Amino acid sequence: MATTPELAVTPEGTTRTGSSLLDLIDAHLYMPFPDARSPYERDVAEGVDTWLRDTGLAAEPGVTEMIVRTRPADLASRNSPDMDVELLHIVARQIAYQFVFDDLAEEVGRCRPGRLLPLLHESVAVLRDDASPGTPLGAALADLLRQVRERCTPAQAARWAWKSREYVHGLLHEAVAQAHTPPAGARLCTSIRALTAGVEPFHPLCEAAQPRELTGAELHDPVMRRLTRLSADAAVWIPDLYSAVKERQAGELINLALVHQRANGCSLPTAILMSIRQINAVIREFEELFEEIRPRLSPSAVGYAEGMAGWIRGCYHWSRTVPRYADTAEASALP
Repeated sequence: MATTPELAVTPEGTTRTGSSLLDLIDAHLYMPFPDARSPYERDVAEGVDTWLRDTGLAAEPGVTEMIVRTRPADLASRNSPDMDVELLHIVARQIAYQFVFDDLAEEVGRCRPGRLLPLLHESVAVLRDDASPGTPLGAALADLLRQVRERCTPAQAARWAWKSREYVHGLLHEAVAQAHTPPAGARLCTSIRALTAGVEPFHPLCEAAQPRELTGAELHDPVMRRLTRLSADAAVWIPDLYSAVKERQAGELINLALVHQRANGCSLPTAILMSIRQINAVIREFEELFEEIRPRLSPSAVGYAEGMAGWIRGCYHWSRTVPRYADTAEASALP
Protein backbone atom coordinates (compact mmCIF):
# COMPACT_ATOMS: atom_id res chain seq x y z
CA MET A 1 0.00 0.00 0.00
CA ALA A 2 1.30 3.43 -0.93
CA THR A 3 2.00 6.05 1.69
CA THR A 4 1.00 9.68 1.66
CA PRO A 5 3.44 11.62 -0.57
CA GLU A 6 6.19 13.29 1.40
CA LEU A 7 8.07 16.40 0.36
CA ALA A 8 9.33 14.92 -2.91
CA VAL A 9 8.14 17.86 -5.00
CA THR A 10 10.16 20.63 -6.57
CA PRO A 11 9.39 24.20 -7.63
CA GLU A 12 10.74 23.81 -11.17
CA GLY A 13 8.33 24.19 -14.05
CA THR A 14 5.56 25.84 -12.05
CA THR A 15 3.03 28.16 -13.66
CA ARG A 16 1.01 30.90 -12.04
CA THR A 17 -2.35 32.44 -12.77
CA GLY A 18 -3.85 35.57 -11.25
CA SER A 19 -2.43 38.17 -8.92
CA SER A 20 -3.40 36.88 -5.46
CA LEU A 21 -2.74 33.69 -3.54
CA LEU A 22 -6.45 32.94 -3.74
CA ASP A 23 -6.26 33.13 -7.55
CA LEU A 24 -3.19 30.90 -7.49
CA ILE A 25 -4.94 28.24 -5.43
CA ASP A 26 -8.11 28.42 -7.53
CA ALA A 27 -6.08 27.96 -10.73
CA HIS A 28 -4.09 24.91 -9.63
CA LEU A 29 -5.92 22.98 -6.88
CA TYR A 30 -7.77 19.90 -8.11
CA MET A 31 -11.25 19.72 -6.59
CA PRO A 32 -13.55 17.09 -8.15
CA PHE A 33 -16.21 17.37 -5.43
CA PRO A 34 -18.81 20.14 -6.03
CA ASP A 35 -19.93 22.47 -3.28
CA ALA A 36 -23.08 21.50 -1.35
CA ARG A 37 -24.74 22.84 1.80
CA SER A 38 -27.17 21.47 4.35
CA PRO A 39 -30.70 22.89 4.54
CA TYR A 40 -30.24 22.89 8.33
CA GLU A 41 -27.26 25.26 8.33
CA ARG A 42 -29.02 28.26 9.89
CA ASP A 43 -30.63 26.16 12.62
CA VAL A 44 -27.25 24.54 13.35
CA ALA A 45 -25.51 27.93 13.51
CA GLU A 46 -28.01 29.09 16.13
CA GLY A 47 -27.49 25.82 17.98
CA VAL A 48 -23.73 26.37 18.11
CA ASP A 49 -24.20 29.83 19.64
CA THR A 50 -26.62 28.47 22.24
CA TRP A 51 -24.34 25.54 23.09
CA LEU A 52 -21.32 27.80 23.54
CA ARG A 53 -23.31 29.95 25.96
CA ASP A 54 -24.70 26.94 27.85
CA THR A 55 -21.24 25.38 28.32
CA GLY A 56 -19.63 28.68 29.34
CA LEU A 57 -17.24 28.76 26.39
CA ALA A 58 -18.85 31.91 24.96
CA ALA A 59 -17.73 33.80 28.06
CA GLU A 60 -14.07 32.92 27.48
CA PRO A 61 -11.97 35.81 26.08
CA GLY A 62 -12.07 36.09 22.31
CA VAL A 63 -14.28 33.06 21.69
CA THR A 64 -17.35 34.86 20.34
CA GLU A 65 -15.28 36.90 17.88
CA MET A 66 -13.36 33.79 16.81
CA ILE A 67 -16.58 31.87 16.12
CA VAL A 68 -17.82 34.71 13.91
CA ARG A 69 -14.59 34.47 11.91
CA THR A 70 -14.53 30.67 11.64
CA ARG A 71 -18.24 29.87 11.05
CA PRO A 72 -18.36 26.29 12.39
CA ALA A 73 -21.88 25.69 11.08
CA ASP A 74 -20.79 26.72 7.58
CA LEU A 75 -17.99 24.14 7.69
CA ALA A 76 -20.27 21.43 9.07
CA SER A 77 -22.91 22.20 6.44
CA ARG A 78 -20.43 21.92 3.56
CA ASN A 79 -18.71 18.82 4.94
CA SER A 80 -21.92 16.90 5.66
CA PRO A 81 -24.76 18.39 3.60
CA ASP A 82 -26.89 15.20 3.70
CA MET A 83 -26.49 14.47 7.41
CA ASP A 84 -29.57 14.47 9.65
CA VAL A 85 -30.00 17.59 11.75
CA GLU A 86 -29.31 15.94 15.13
CA LEU A 87 -25.95 14.60 14.01
CA LEU A 88 -25.09 17.81 12.16
CA HIS A 89 -25.57 19.75 15.40
CA ILE A 90 -22.95 17.50 17.03
CA VAL A 91 -20.53 17.97 14.12
CA ALA A 92 -20.84 21.77 14.25
CA ARG A 93 -20.45 21.88 18.03
CA GLN A 94 -17.36 19.70 17.84
CA ILE A 95 -15.86 21.94 15.14
CA ALA A 96 -16.46 24.96 17.37
CA TYR A 97 -14.94 23.16 20.37
CA GLN A 98 -11.83 22.19 18.40
CA PHE A 99 -11.34 25.74 17.14
CA VAL A 100 -11.47 27.00 20.74
CA PHE A 101 -9.14 24.26 21.96
CA ASP A 102 -6.68 24.71 19.10
CA ASP A 103 -6.42 28.48 19.51
CA LEU A 104 -6.02 28.19 23.27
CA ALA A 105 -3.36 25.48 22.91
CA GLU A 106 -1.40 27.68 20.49
CA GLU A 107 -1.59 30.65 22.83
CA VAL A 108 -0.66 28.73 25.99
CA GLY A 109 1.89 26.37 24.49
CA ARG A 110 3.77 28.67 22.14
CA CYS A 111 6.49 29.60 24.63
CA ARG A 112 6.01 27.12 27.50
CA PRO A 113 4.56 23.78 26.37
CA GLY A 114 4.46 22.50 29.95
CA ARG A 115 1.67 24.95 30.73
CA LEU A 116 -0.56 22.90 28.44
CA LEU A 117 -0.34 19.79 30.60
CA PRO A 118 -3.27 20.52 32.97
CA LEU A 119 -5.52 21.35 30.02
CA LEU A 120 -4.58 18.21 28.13
CA HIS A 121 -4.77 16.05 31.26
CA GLU A 122 -8.35 17.20 31.87
CA SER A 123 -9.35 16.37 28.29
CA VAL A 124 -7.84 12.90 28.39
CA ALA A 125 -9.43 12.22 31.78
CA VAL A 126 -12.86 13.18 30.44
CA LEU A 127 -12.48 11.04 27.31
CA ARG A 128 -10.85 8.01 28.94
CA ASP A 129 -12.22 7.95 32.48
CA ASP A 130 -15.44 10.01 32.39
CA ALA A 131 -13.79 12.39 34.87
CA SER A 132 -15.72 15.43 36.03
CA PRO A 133 -14.43 18.55 34.23
CA GLY A 134 -13.23 21.64 36.06
CA THR A 135 -13.10 24.16 33.21
CA PRO A 136 -15.58 25.37 30.56
CA LEU A 137 -13.49 23.64 27.89
CA GLY A 138 -13.65 20.37 29.81
CA ALA A 139 -17.38 20.81 30.37
CA ALA A 140 -17.89 21.31 26.63
CA LEU A 141 -15.94 18.15 25.87
CA ALA A 142 -17.90 16.14 28.44
CA ASP A 143 -21.15 17.36 26.89
CA LEU A 144 -19.94 16.40 23.41
CA LEU A 145 -19.06 12.94 24.70
CA ARG A 146 -22.58 12.62 26.14
CA GLN A 147 -24.15 13.63 22.83
CA VAL A 148 -21.99 11.22 20.86
CA ARG A 149 -22.87 8.33 23.16
CA GLU A 150 -26.58 9.12 22.87
CA ARG A 151 -26.50 9.29 19.06
CA CYS A 152 -23.88 6.68 18.13
CA THR A 153 -23.42 2.99 18.79
CA PRO A 154 -21.05 2.07 21.65
CA ALA A 155 -18.36 1.05 19.16
CA GLN A 156 -18.69 4.30 17.21
CA ALA A 157 -18.54 6.34 20.42
CA ALA A 158 -15.43 4.44 21.49
CA ARG A 159 -13.77 5.19 18.16
CA TRP A 160 -14.73 8.84 18.51
CA ALA A 161 -13.18 9.04 21.99
CA TRP A 162 -9.99 7.30 20.83
CA LYS A 163 -9.53 9.63 17.85
CA SER A 164 -10.30 12.63 20.04
CA ARG A 165 -7.59 11.61 22.52
CA GLU A 166 -5.14 11.33 19.64
CA TYR A 167 -6.03 14.90 18.64
CA VAL A 168 -5.49 16.11 22.22
CA HIS A 169 -2.06 14.50 22.38
CA GLY A 170 -1.21 16.02 19.02
CA LEU A 171 -1.59 19.51 20.46
CA LEU A 172 1.23 18.80 22.91
CA HIS A 173 3.42 17.53 20.05
CA GLU A 174 2.72 20.78 18.22
CA ALA A 175 3.59 22.92 21.25
CA VAL A 176 6.90 21.12 21.72
CA ALA A 177 7.74 21.54 18.03
CA GLN A 178 6.84 25.24 18.15
CA ALA A 179 9.16 25.81 21.11
CA HIS A 180 12.02 23.74 19.70
CA THR A 181 15.09 25.43 18.25
CA PRO A 182 16.00 24.88 15.44
CA PRO A 183 12.58 24.13 13.90
CA ALA A 184 11.62 20.49 13.47
CA GLY A 185 12.23 18.94 10.07
CA ALA A 186 9.69 18.59 7.29
CA ARG A 187 8.79 14.93 7.89
CA LEU A 188 8.23 15.47 11.61
CA CYS A 189 6.13 18.58 10.99
CA THR A 190 3.82 16.79 8.56
CA SER A 191 3.50 13.91 11.03
CA ILE A 192 2.47 16.34 13.78
CA ARG A 193 0.03 18.01 11.38
CA ALA A 194 -1.66 14.64 10.88
CA LEU A 195 -2.23 14.45 14.65
CA THR A 196 -3.48 18.02 15.06
CA ALA A 197 -5.73 17.95 11.99
CA GLY A 198 -8.71 17.01 14.14
CA VAL A 199 -10.47 15.44 11.14
CA GLU A 200 -10.42 11.75 12.07
CA PRO A 201 -12.61 12.22 15.19
CA PHE A 202 -15.40 13.14 12.76
CA HIS A 203 -15.14 9.89 10.80
CA PRO A 204 -17.15 7.90 13.39
CA LEU A 205 -19.86 10.54 13.01
CA CYS A 206 -19.80 9.93 9.25
CA GLU A 207 -20.32 6.26 10.09
CA ALA A 208 -23.15 7.08 12.49
CA ALA A 209 -24.99 8.83 9.65
CA GLN A 210 -25.28 5.51 7.78
CA PRO A 211 -28.16 3.01 8.07
CA ARG A 212 -25.99 0.49 9.91
CA GLU A 213 -22.65 0.19 11.67
CA LEU A 214 -19.73 -0.89 9.50
CA THR A 215 -18.22 -4.31 10.08
CA GLY A 216 -14.68 -4.70 11.35
CA ALA A 217 -13.68 -6.10 7.96
CA GLU A 218 -14.95 -2.94 6.25
CA LEU A 219 -13.36 -0.52 8.70
CA HIS A 220 -10.01 -2.28 8.74
CA ASP A 221 -9.73 -3.12 5.07
CA PRO A 222 -6.32 -1.74 4.01
CA VAL A 223 -7.89 0.33 1.25
CA MET A 224 -10.49 1.82 3.60
CA ARG A 225 -7.78 2.63 6.14
CA ARG A 226 -5.83 4.34 3.38
CA LEU A 227 -8.92 6.36 2.41
CA THR A 228 -9.18 7.49 6.03
CA ARG A 229 -5.61 8.80 6.00
CA LEU A 230 -5.99 10.46 2.59
CA SER A 231 -9.23 12.16 3.61
CA ALA A 232 -7.72 13.57 6.79
CA ASP A 233 -4.55 14.79 5.07
CA ALA A 234 -6.33 16.49 2.18
CA ALA A 235 -8.96 18.01 4.45
CA VAL A 236 -6.37 19.69 6.68
CA TRP A 237 -3.74 20.51 4.07
CA ILE A 238 -6.23 22.49 1.99
CA PRO A 239 -6.93 24.99 4.82
CA ASP A 240 -3.14 25.17 5.32
CA LEU A 241 -2.94 26.84 1.90
CA TYR A 242 -5.39 29.52 2.97
CA SER A 243 -4.05 29.97 6.50
CA ALA A 244 -0.37 30.21 5.51
CA VAL A 245 -0.30 34.02 5.47
CA LYS A 246 -1.99 34.26 8.88
CA GLU A 247 0.19 31.56 10.42
CA ARG A 248 3.42 32.96 9.02
CA GLN A 249 2.57 36.32 10.57
CA ALA A 250 1.88 34.60 13.90
CA GLY A 251 5.15 32.64 13.81
CA GLU A 252 3.47 29.26 13.47
CA LEU A 253 5.46 26.35 12.02
CA ILE A 254 3.12 23.37 11.60
CA ASN A 255 1.57 24.26 8.24
CA LEU A 256 2.16 22.36 4.99
CA ALA A 257 2.96 25.42 2.88
CA LEU A 258 5.31 26.87 5.51
CA VAL A 259 7.03 23.48 5.81
CA HIS A 260 7.71 23.55 2.07
CA GLN A 261 8.94 27.13 2.27
CA ARG A 262 11.44 26.33 5.03
CA ALA A 263 12.58 23.06 3.47
CA ASN A 264 13.22 24.59 0.05
CA GLY A 265 14.12 28.20 0.89
CA CYS A 266 11.54 29.46 -1.61
CA SER A 267 8.87 32.14 -1.74
CA LEU A 268 5.45 31.49 -0.21
CA PRO A 269 3.69 31.34 -3.63
CA THR A 270 6.17 28.71 -4.80
CA ALA A 271 5.70 26.77 -1.56
CA ILE A 272 1.93 26.91 -2.05
CA LEU A 273 2.29 25.52 -5.57
CA MET A 274 4.42 22.69 -4.20
CA SER A 275 1.79 22.00 -1.55
CA ILE A 276 -0.97 22.01 -4.16
CA ARG A 277 0.80 19.33 -6.19
CA GLN A 278 1.06 17.21 -3.05
CA ILE A 279 -2.62 17.74 -2.22
CA ASN A 280 -3.71 17.03 -5.79
CA ALA A 281 -1.87 13.70 -5.69
CA VAL A 282 -3.66 12.77 -2.46
CA ILE A 283 -7.10 13.70 -3.82
CA ARG A 284 -6.53 11.72 -7.03
CA GLU A 285 -5.37 8.70 -5.03
CA PHE A 286 -8.51 8.98 -2.89
CA GLU A 287 -10.67 8.98 -6.03
CA GLU A 288 -8.87 6.00 -7.55
CA LEU A 289 -8.95 3.88 -4.39
CA PHE A 290 -12.60 4.69 -3.72
CA GLU A 291 -13.55 3.52 -7.21
CA GLU A 292 -11.43 0.41 -6.71
CA ILE A 293 -13.08 -0.58 -3.44
CA ARG A 294 -16.64 0.65 -4.12
CA PRO A 295 -17.95 -2.57 -5.81
CA ARG A 296 -17.20 -4.65 -2.71
CA LEU A 297 -18.59 -2.19 -0.17
CA SER A 298 -22.01 -2.27 1.46
CA PRO A 299 -24.24 0.81 0.96
CA SER A 300 -23.33 1.98 4.48
CA ALA A 301 -19.61 1.65 3.78
CA VAL A 302 -20.04 3.60 0.53
CA GLY A 303 -21.84 6.34 2.46
CA TYR A 304 -19.06 6.34 5.05
CA ALA A 305 -16.39 6.87 2.37
CA GLU A 306 -18.52 9.54 0.73
CA GLY A 307 -18.66 11.25 4.12
CA MET A 308 -14.86 11.30 4.22
CA ALA A 309 -14.81 12.77 0.71
CA GLY A 310 -17.21 15.41 1.98
CA TRP A 311 -14.55 16.66 4.38
CA ILE A 312 -12.18 17.26 1.47
CA ARG A 313 -14.85 19.17 -0.45
CA GLY A 314 -16.16 21.07 2.54
CA CYS A 315 -12.79 22.24 3.82
CA TYR A 316 -11.97 23.62 0.37
CA HIS A 317 -15.18 25.59 -0.18
CA TRP A 318 -15.24 26.80 3.44
CA SER A 319 -11.59 27.92 3.37
CA ARG A 320 -12.13 30.05 0.26
CA THR A 321 -14.69 32.32 1.93
CA VAL A 322 -14.24 32.14 5.71
CA PRO A 323 -13.19 35.46 7.33
CA ARG A 324 -10.48 33.66 9.32
CA TYR A 325 -8.39 33.34 6.15
CA ALA A 326 -9.26 36.64 4.49
CA ASP A 327 -5.56 37.59 4.30
CA THR A 328 -5.06 35.01 1.55
CA ALA A 329 -7.38 36.81 -0.87
CA GLU A 330 -5.39 40.00 -0.38
CA ALA A 331 -1.87 38.54 -0.47
CA SER A 332 0.05 38.82 -3.72
CA ALA A 333 0.98 35.68 -5.61
CA LEU A 334 4.17 37.33 -6.78
CA PRO A 335 7.38 36.58 -4.82
